[in-house]
Amino acid sequence: MINKRRSEFAYLALALALTLFVQITPAYAAPASVTMLLTQTPSATESLVTLHGRVKPARAGVAVSVQIHLNGRWKETRFKTYTAKVGTWNVTALATGLNASVKYRARAKIGGKNIYSPPRSVTIKEYAQIGEETPNVLIDQLGPGGRIHGADISLWQHPKGQSIDFEKMYAAGLRFVMIKASDTKDASDAIALKYLLMDRLAAQAAGIFTGFYHYAILPDVTDPAAVVIDAQAQAQKVIWRLAAIGGYTEKDLPYALDLENNCVRLSATNSCAKYAKKALITLWAKTFLKALKDATNRTPILYSYPTFLESAMTRDVELTQYPLWIAQYGIDPADPLAQPGQKVSGCFVHSWTAANCSSQWTMWQYTSCGIAPKYGVPGRRLDLNIFRGSASAFLDLAKGSWVPDAAELMPANEPSQLSIRSTSATTTSKGATVLVDVTRPDGRPVVTGTVAFVIDSSTAISTELVQRAVRQTSGTWSLSIKGAPAGTWRGLITFIDASRTHASSSQPIEFTLTQSIPPSPTSTAAPIPKPAPTKKPASDGCANQIRN
Repeated sequence: MINKRRSEFAYLALALALTLFVQITPAYAAPASVTMLLTQTPSATESLVTLHGRVKPARAGVAVSVQIHLNGRWKETRFKTYTAKVGTWNVTALATGLNASVKYRARAKIGGKNIYSPPRSVTIKEYAQIGEETPNVLIDQLGPGGRIHGADISLWQHPKGQSIDFEKMYAAGLRFVMIKASDTKDASDAIALKYLLMDRLAAQAAGIFTGFYHYAILPDVTDPAAVVIDAQAQAQKVIWRLAAIGGYTEKDLPYALDLENNCVRLSATNSCAKYAKKALITLWAKTFLKALKDATNRTPILYSYPTFLESAMTRDVELTQYPLWIAQYGIDPADPLAQPGQKVSGCFVHSWTAANCSSQWTMWQYTSCGIAPKYGVPGRRLDLNIFRGSASAFLDLAKGSWVPDAAELMPANEPSQLSIRSTSATTTSKGATVLVDVTRPDGRPVVTGTVAFVIDSSTAISTELVQRAVRQTSGTWSLSIKGAPAGTWRGLITFIDASRTHASSSQPIEFTLTQSIPPSPTSTAAPIPKPAPTKKPASDGCANQIRN
């Protein structure tokens, strides 16, 4: 009897299991799939693209990513999400690329396997504003993602003084070039002027728009008033440089401030010994940009990279009026939905950060590894850039010419006044240090030049002095003098300007050095030989960069 009941129970259990299997199995036995649709919401400027779809069988938390077909293979984009309970998913993106045709597909990971949607082709469309003149025929959008393509150049694109073939550059699709035109350091500034004069006219003759940039070194001061004075002095250098080439024309883009270095003092080993504070860097940038805008009636551009904007500067609404030229590599601009200035997760927090974590950029330097000969440039590497926006938006940057009047031209041999702020002289091993200020007739600091110690002609010296003038801020130098024997030294601290913008000036000086006490003799045991250093493998500076 007991065995019979056990058999009945077993039969019922088997029947129930079979019933559940029949009811449940078909839903999970169906092959998994993922779909993707693409909706483009047009606007007067940039389109909003929504990629959306569904995973079947429906389940929550399935990882879905979007892939793009570039250069013959599928690549992951930054767009990743998870499905809702009903299996749906969607991502939205702003299409900064215009008139670009690309293919996308969705990838879902289900049960450890990758499932792909059928690919979808899309053309990102540009919608003209009503009543707008659209000069697309003038500015070809031949760059990656259907954007306007450009480059930036300096001394490094002229190896051994070779010239650039701008006609070849134009034929390769580039329509603008940013030229290094000035530098905080006088020696680098003179080289920049040499190639500016060569490149600007040649590029414009080939049909390429030209812009300019100033490489900035910040002052080694902590007083906000001194920071403002230095920024105004460096802006003055830029204004004079523009004036020297005749001002802005309708083929010129605005000047850019290249702000990427916050080191203000180097150690003896050339590593950074002091960094400028965030508030002072931000104050310096605002002062420089405003001075340049007020003088030329053109809004200048700021060039930097995301981590510098976030970690070295403070957020300031005043900065957002200036177009951002952002540098970020390893992101392929051929994807019209690709954006610089975004972290893998979270935001770069700076003045140009938008609500969706993207940066409100105007130009994007997307690689330093452009194939230089392809664009008529000697050497191997070239920085490449794209412009965000339509042809009419590009031409808006070039609107408004500026022709300097006589008062805005760089002066010639303008009188200067040198004053010695302090002198420190102790022993022959330490030498002497002199803090020097040099001003213009109106009391503002000189913009160019340097200082040196000139020994009195009646003093005989058999050794050559070692001098080093370190610029602290515009018009202020710390001059170190070493190599002089013990004794009293007389001479002049002299201001010299190789550009002849400011006239020379000097002040007499006298200082005394005592003989340093030589170190006690020590054991002269034979040194223990050191093993030969292991040679490090050469690194590829273009690894993970786009090589267009």
